[in-house]
Amino acid sequence: MTDVWVGWGPPTCDTPFPLRFLASQRSATKATENGVRNDSVWRALLGVGKKTVIEGLDFDEDRGMVVARVHLTRSARGRCGRCRRRCPGYDSGSGRRRWRALDLGTTRAFLEADSPRVSCPQHGVVVASVPWARHDAGHTHAFDDQTAWLAVACSKTAVTKLMRIAWRTVGKVITRVLADLDADLDRLEGLRRIGIDEISYKRGHRYLLVVVDHDTRRLVWAAPGRDKATLNGFFDLLGTERSAAITHVSADSADWIAEVVARRAVNAVQCADAFHVVAWATEALDAVRRQAWNDARALARTEPRRSPGQQPNHAPPRPGHDLTRAFKNARWALWKNPENLTENQIAKLAWITKTDPRLYRAYLLKEGLRHVFVVKGEEGKQALDRWLSWARRSRLPSFVRLAQRIVKYRASIEATLEHDLSNALVESTNTKIRLLTRIAFGFHSPEALIALIMLSLGGHRPALPGRTAA
Repeated sequence: MTDVWVGWGPPTCDTPFPLRFLASQRSATKATENGVRNDSVWRALLGVGKKTVIEGLDFDEDRGMVVARVHLTRSARGRCGRCRRRCPGYDSGSGRRRWRALDLGTTRAFLEADSPRVSCPQHGVVVASVPWARHDAGHTHAFDDQTAWLAVACSKTAVTKLMRIAWRTVGKVITRVLADLDADLDRLEGLRRIGIDEISYKRGHRYLLVVVDHDTRRLVWAAPGRDKATLNGFFDLLGTERSAAITHVSADSADWIAEVVARRAVNAVQCADAFHVVAWATEALDAVRRQAWNDARALARTEPRRSPGQQPNHAPPRPGHDLTRAFKNARWALWKNPENLTENQIAKLAWITKTDPRLYRAYLLKEGLRHVFVVKGEEGKQALDRWLSWARRSRLPSFVRLAQRIVKYRASIEATLEHDLSNALVESTNTKIRLLTRIAFGFHSPEALIALIMLSLGGHRPALPGRTAA
């Protein structure tokens, strides 16, 4: 028999009537001390409700753990672990089992109870429900909720050290907590303007498809994959009526996204993401830069080699080698926006202006397309007309092809200019997802990663036990 003390300190002769609980079945759980029932205190400490009867307590000092032997009241017995429906009993299951509860100070705590099985007409033979834990879980509600809160707010090391569990177990816990939250929450309610994008989360072309609500600025859905079937899964979950209520969709102009959105969200205006359109121009500019670099290298290969050491004054010039060296790091001067250039990059751009008019023309075309999205509205549409005319007669093959591509997606680009909607919010969300992906290293399923992402960015973070969510 082991004594378990709860109070301000150890019992002494100067401490009258200490609050003392005997960890045995004869410890009178109905006894009171200062008007407080012993079983009420222990139910509060262990995080169980009134439908749980505490039979007794066992304290293992060597292993540093307290085991509370409990059973359910008659009204709480014989319910399906999935739907909580009262069902006929099937068998006694695997006998007694334990659930990990929140630590009592520095001592681990467990609940021990029978785990009979019931026969549910909907779910078949399942383990009977217990009010202190989720179905098929080895931890109590309070333990799961605190672990999920810490996983969102703290580092991996802090969570595993404080809760004394493996990181893989944390992944299973947050998956259960998210499923519990989503059972009482409709994240897709009231969607009007959404952004769709994909992000890589693992090597080997492993992607997540994410959907963000532009109005609430929250992540509302994520799933593994980046194809039509994955996106159709989102619209299946959304339903026909709510899909028809969507007014605007921003995306990166991927054909598979545009096709599904046009078929499922029939009233939505598709807006091409400005960042991706300007990135097309940057790729066309880089094709011209690489050609200039290759031309300089080809010229350098035709020039005579020089011997090591200081060269004489009468040494023949080598313009190809000079161009090759000068083109070093030119890409940054061409890629960056003019207002962000350093002094060296400004000088490099001035050198390109003088020495390579073709490359400088490509740079101006890239900046011209960026200007289209800066002015927006009707002025932006007129600027786009002028830019297309300029690109077609630029005699730069990469920009001629880009003009054809922009004509193909012109409707969605003009919608972006008119409605001022882009995927900037989605890209910002993707940046946070990349950070969470690094934190989630060690999870063995995308579902655990998605649970961490949704709990962190979905706008509904878990609450600490005994407190309401912020």
